[in-house]
Parts: sequence; structure tokens; C-alpha cells
Amino acid sequence: MSDTLINRRTMLLGSMFMGAGVQALASTGGAGDWPSRPIRLVLAGSAGAGGDIFARLIATPLGKVLKQPVVVDAKPGANGLIACDTVAKSAGDGYTLLFAPSSSILINPVIHPKMPYNAEKDLVPVTQVGAAGILLMTNPNTGFKNLADMVAYAKKNPGKLAYGSWGTGSSGHLAMEGIKAHYGLDMPHVPYKTLMSEVTDLIGNNISVAFTDIASPVQHMRSGKLVALGQTGSQRWPATQDVPTLAEQGYKFEADGWYGVFAPAGTPQEIIDRLNTEINRIQKTDEVRAQIESQNMVVPPARTAKQFAASIQKDAAIWQGLAKVTDLKDK
Repeated sequence: MSDTLINRRTMLLGSMFMGAGVQALASTGGAGDWPSRPIRLVLAGSAGAGGDIFARLIATPLGKVLKQPVVVDAKPGANGLIACDTVAKSAGDGYTLLFAPSSSILINPVIHPKMPYNAEKDLVPVTQVGAAGILLMTNPNTGFKNLADMVAYAKKNPGKLAYGSWGTGSSGHLAMEGIKAHYGLDMPHVPYKTLMSEVTDLIGNNISVAFTDIASPVQHMRSGKLVALGQTGSQRWPATQDVPTLAEQGYKFEADGWYGVFAPAGTPQEIIDRLNTEINRIQKTDEVRAQIESQNMVVPPARTAKQFAASIQKDAAIWQGLAKVTDLKDK
């Protein structure tokens, strides 16, 4: 993929949030009696995985404060494209929202030649939920204890050590492609439709190593069914304090991941601001903060919707750089 094409897509990604924000500001009608019926929170991920846990941590208290149920609707597959497309093509009335990992928002528009929705204008950032990295996991039968062990084996056995991720274009896919490029490794990629199926295959030793989200494998680490080789991000995360970061092991990769809430373009700004305020407040409560940290993430600084949009543009630049190195694209 050419640098020009990647740069153009990343510029489009930035303009997506700025343009969508303008649209939201311009749409001020229809919010007076909102919400008067249940709200659908479309999850870009599978039921039972980390994203589902975090979505429900927010949905339940949000429903209480809004006095209407917030129903989580999981739509896994294609690194979140299915869920994002569903919300992008929904009415901007405040009754359909998106809960998506950063990879679905940051990476898909860069690597996919043809997006099913218009990335320039169809989704409006509402707020960030949590911050963390991702985990590099292995089955105990490999005997790997750290990144160096995996790299050494892969160098001696080119093409024999396959790795998994939760889909083409996921942050796990891109992170491992970066490792491969850095160390000169030949490791085939096995994309899974869902995180849960990936973790299940890791436990069953049907695949030896994989990048996963930060939360789903923690219980299996504690039971000894899986071993963490490292974690990405700017710090060691709450439930994996004994696992060194990849940067600590010599591979500098400190981009943090997150979940975000988004609305269809055209959603009244009054609704965007109300959701932003309430979700930020919910994350700061002692109960929800403790639950977020128990799932191996931290609560991010409270940001307005515009500030969240600006932070997305900065994160996009990091992933764009990695996309250039790996020449990752949808094939």
C-alpha cells in the first residue's frame, strides 16, 4: 500500500470526526423528550468478551440515569465493520449508539480499500471508555515465557509458528505484523471472527500464540491455562502488573487502546453532550472505576466529545505509522 494512499485515508479518518462533529452541532432539533424509549448500544465485538463486559458496565448505570433501558446488541465480525456500518446507517436520533474498540475506529479506514460506510461523516465521537493495551498470549505447552522466547523459536522455525488475532485489521493483527517486521519473522496469521473463539483455541492449543484484548484471558492466566508473554501500552495494567510491557522487553510499542461510544451523524448536539457527561461521570464512580480496573483497564481523563475526537486523530497517526511499516491491507 502506498504512503500516499495511507496518508489520504488517515486524513479522511481525521476529517470524519471533524466533519461529523460539525454535522452534530448543526442538528439541534428533536432532543427535547429524549429518551422516550429504550436505547440500543451496538457492540463491535462478541458477547462475553472484554468489549461486552465494558459495554454492560456503562449500559446499566446509564439506563438508570436516563430512565430508559440501554440494551447491548453484540455484532461481531470483520474487526467491527459490521457493527460500525449498522450504526453509521442508523437514524441520528439518539436511540442507536456504537460501542467499539479503538482498532475498529482507527485501523479499518486505513487498511480497507472500500468501506461500507462513509468514514468522513457517518459517525460522531461521544466519549472514551477505559484505556489499556492488548496481551500477547501463549499456551503453556509452548514453553515460552516472554517475547524473546517466541522470537527465538520463530527465527529457528520460519513459517511454523502461526499466530492468532481477533480479525484482519485488528490492533492485535497490526501489532504482531509490527513485531514480525522488526525481528524479521515468518509467522502466518490466523484471523478469528471473535475473541472468544480465539481464546478457546489458545486454551485448546489449536493455536500457539495470539494477541488478545486486555481482559478476556486474565482468568485463564490465573488458572494456569494461558501464559502472558507481554502487554502493549504505556504502562503495566491493573490486573497484569507482573507482566512486562513489550517496551520493557526491547520492542517499543506504547500506543494505548480504548473503547469508545459513537453516534450516527446528525445526532443532536444536546444528546451528544448529555451522553458524554453521564458516561464520564459513571466511569468516575468508585463502583464502576473498581470494575473497570478489575477488567485490567484504567479510567481515562474526562474529555468532551470534541476533545475525544482530537485524541482519535492523534492515535490515528500512530497506527498509520505502523501500517506503513507492515504494509498491512485487506487482501
